Amino acid sequence: MRNATVTTVAPTGTISIIAGCSSGVEPIFAVAYERMVLDGEALSEMHPLFEEVAKQNGFFNKELAEQVAETGSIRQIKGIPGKIKRLFVTAHDVAPEWHVQSQAAFQKYTDNAVSKTVNFPHDATPEDVEKVYRLAYKTGCKGVTIYRYGSRDQQVLNLGRHQTSEDRETGSKPGESGIVPRVRPIRTSGVTERINTGCGKLYVTINEDEKGICEVFAQMGKTGGCASSQIEAAGRLISLALRSGVKVEAILKQISGIRCPSPIWQNGKMVLSCPDGITQVIKNYTQISTTDMPAMMGACPDCGGALEHEGGCLVCRSCGFSRCS
Repeated sequence: MRNATVTTVAPTGTISIIAGCSSGVEPIFAVAYERMVLDGEALSEMHPLFEEVAKQNGFFNKELAEQVAETGSIRQIKGIPGKIKRLFVTAHDVAPEWHVQSQAAFQKYTDNAVSKTVNFPHDATPEDVEKVYRLAYKTGCKGVTIYRYGSRDQQVLNLGRHQTSEDRETGSKPGESGIVPRVRPIRTSGVTERINTGCGKLYVTINEDEKGICEVFAQMGKTGGCASSQIEAAGRLISLALRSGVKVEAILKQISGIRCPSPIWQNGKMVLSCPDGITQVIKNYTQISTTDMPAMMGACPDCGGALEHEGGCLVCRSCGFSRCS
């Protein structure tokens, strides 16, 4: 045989969803799960054959559906016959080494590689991953893919529906601590204001959702290069902070007063830099008085925080730096 890749088991995730069938040689991901689609919308799904079998055998009810939805597996649920449990084994019910052994069984009679994912729980260790790769090599697999559940901030398939409404809105996993930005809605409303800076005309767009300001975009006329990319980076970080619940005043305190080599006057006010121009537009939009904000005089050379005038000296309230010491 001249062609070494006549047969293969290709990755068929999207195709299998469209066709409504199993995905290659994979076990089902879960009996019930949530699928994240466009714009962070979550769709709850239950395996249609399990629901059909459960109704035929008379043990399907609302309480059972809620139990299955909490873990995605039926292995530990009482009241489900053992023969049914053996039929609906999920990816996380299968031990990692048996994922590999299953792949190896197909690989033995397949010319090209076999697409297969070894599903690990969230608490898997690097040593667990190493064992799988070594076993895949030993059993003759031409490649292997592993995925540790919850290792990404957002994933397509999620186990459990016992998230709070706030968890679901922000994309957090149940019980997970930390700050996670809320999902951007499909439609926002806002304004765009032009302000002159030493680098050129800066166009700043401020958008709101039902909870307030959620994003800030800034674009520098026709200028490209580092200036444009840094302005875009500033806008993205401001937007991320806003959607994470950081107060507007706290953001302005950090970036207001940052100086560049080319300050400029506009409408009786000094625009010290592009970030300073962004803060002035935000202040105008939110009607935050400049008298409510400390006078910022650039960035601290030690920690990068904002420098303020105090007692005739420049000081940093973040780390204690002082120009006078």
